[in-house]
Amino acid sequence: MSNAKVLPLVEPPGGRGVVPCCPPLTERPMTADEARTAARMFKALGDPVRLRLFSAVASHEGGEACVCDISDVGVSQPTVSHHLKKLKEAGLLTSERRGTWVYYRVEPSVLAGMGRLLVQPAARP
Repeated sequence: MSNAKVLPLVEPPGGRGVVPCCPPLTERPMTADEARTAARMFKALGDPVRLRLFSAVASHEGGEACVCDISDVGVSQPTVSHHLKKLKEAGLLTSERRGTWVYYRVEPSVLAGMGRLLVQPAARP
């Protein structure tokens, strides 16, 4: 008998499905809007502190992390808050305040979209 729970999929606010930001790089040239969106994501992850925070949230048990659990990245708390804000602005994190703490989550669709962007094309016969 398994102790694993099956969690329901959650639709984003507004009930619309999540659309990946951009097509795979190998599919076709990006439009200007797609390039801006992808660049914003990569720019946000281009900072080592932000990348560590993103990784800490993404790998945290349950897929969600309290800021109190991920703030030990070698910078002050105000700097952590600044970096988390930049990750949210880039669409990489969502957050929810619960009492005095803020909990951060990486939506599965974000990881899937990022992975889709960098996918290799299938070998052609």
